[in-house]
Amino acid sequence: MINAQDIKMGTCIKMDNALYFVIDFLHVKPGKGNTFMRTKLKNVVDGRVLERRFNIGEKLEDVRVEHRPYQYLYKEGDDFIFMNNETFEQVTIAHDLITGVDFLKEGMIVDVVSDATSETILYAELPTKVELKIQYTEPGLKGDTATNTLKPATLETGAEIRVPLFINEGETVRVDTRDGSYVERVKA
Repeated sequence: MINAQDIKMGTCIKMDNALYFVIDFLHVKPGKGNTFMRTKLKNVVDGRVLERRFNIGEKLEDVRVEHRPYQYLYKEGDDFIFMNNETFEQVTIAHDLITGVDFLKEGMIVDVVSDATSETILYAELPTKVELKIQYTEPGLKGDTATNTLKPATLETGAEIRVPLFINEGETVRVDTRDGSYVERVKA
């Protein structure tokens, strides 16, 4: 159990038979009344975000979580097979528990978060930015760098993103896995 004033970013709490991660918090001292914590909580299972107020001194059930690096091996049906880099044990993680799954390629290292007491995998998270090769895109025209126009491009993982007109097939680009946006072209 932890006190509400001990909440910080990344704290995992159990509330209403569900697990939530704190993604934002604010310690509020109003002119009148008691001090409280205003928080934004993200549901581990479905990703919904809710806002909740906790009074100072209120007891919350915290969950101890562990972050471990796992390497992506292969896909089997709708599940993905990962290997723990420390113990070489293989685990299966469902498609909906992986954030940024469209940008996952073999051999990539992801951060797997699990409940330390029950060893249950909560979710797997790709790095914020990954480098992927353009599999297919329409050829760019010379001089098309002045405007901010984007065109569709298919990555080596099969995901489709929008890239600037000067990007061509075979080039490597950096992609933000949170929203699937183009970041920059990677120089070879």
